[in-house]
Amino acid sequence: MHDDVKDYYGKVLQHSDDLKTNACCTDTHMPKHVKKALSQVHDEVMSRYYGCGLIAPALLEGTRILDLGSGSGRDCYVLSQWVGEEGSVLGVDMTEEQLEVAQKHVDYHAEKFGYEKPNTEFRLGYIERLNELDLPDNSFDIIVSNCVINLSPDKEAVLSEAYRLLKPGGEVYFSDVYADRRVPQELVNDPVLYGECLSGALYWNDFMNLAKKAGFIDPRLVEDDVITIENEEVQEKIGHINFFSATYRLFKLPELESHCEDYGQAVIYKGTVPHHPNEFWLDKHHAIQKGKVFPVCGNTYRMLHDTRFNEHFEFIGNWDTHYGIFDGCGTSLPFDLWGSTDDSGDGGCC
Repeated sequence: MHDDVKDYYGKVLQHSDDLKTNACCTDTHMPKHVKKALSQVHDEVMSRYYGCGLIAPALLEGTRILDLGSGSGRDCYVLSQWVGEEGSVLGVDMTEEQLEVAQKHVDYHAEKFGYEKPNTEFRLGYIERLNELDLPDNSFDIIVSNCVINLSPDKEAVLSEAYRLLKPGGEVYFSDVYADRRVPQELVNDPVLYGECLSGALYWNDFMNLAKKAGFIDPRLVEDDVITIENEEVQEKIGHINFFSATYRLFKLPELESHCEDYGQAVIYKGTVPHHPNEFWLDKHHAIQKGKVFPVCGNTYRMLHDTRFNEHFEFIGNWDTHYGIFDGCGTSLPFDLWGSTDDSGDGGCC
């Protein structure tokens, strides 16, 4: 499977237009600061990009980031602008042709951004075998991945290694493709369907269980959309399965509980996260308005209190009294079948 994927992304695909579906290129509307950062990236790097939008959580200044499946380096070079000279970005990819493009432009981007020395680095390797790269435990603030984990034959190992490498309070923030059922093995074995980020997609509930097993106890869905297959041949093979492009954030917080529990806690957003002056979206179900008391479960409280977001919130309550399960929790399919989102901003949990 590794060889098939390397051939597909290294030799078959030369530009994003060569993709047969939109599964690996589901861009959302990008704000001005993102478009500005993208405009600084070298044209060759941009032309060899096959990911899902741009994977960039808030508050990156000074952080150390690992990009799993960094490809030609597009996301790394955008992130390197936001972490600044005090931060750093490491990209790992198994496709030599893609890595060659990324490495060729390291000095170009350092000069473009006005840095005395590059803050980006790229290494050849497999994202499920990060232990082979001599990366120390607890060494990254954030791990990102852009429509790549579905291509790995050992997704459990990817998540386990990510947990090992994250600092306490750090997070994996990544987009990928998910299915509403387990994909049959004969479709998994199809190199085109696999390379198009479809047949390697995890059944969403299998992903939830693997994430929890790795230590990410409360995966949070940030956003999702339905994937359309506009290729008749591909649709005929796999059209009976619904696919979704989804962004998740997984926090390394061992104290999280398996369900959202109510301790009578709340937060108040100060409006100080850059580019989020009026509202901060922790995830799809937590749009926290500036200055408004926002009731939260114990897990959400920790995700804001025990992470880099702490200074941007006021915290109300403690752990003295437990009031049972937090209202609004559920265990059904987390995605919207038709791609709609709930932006009511009311407190809740996923």
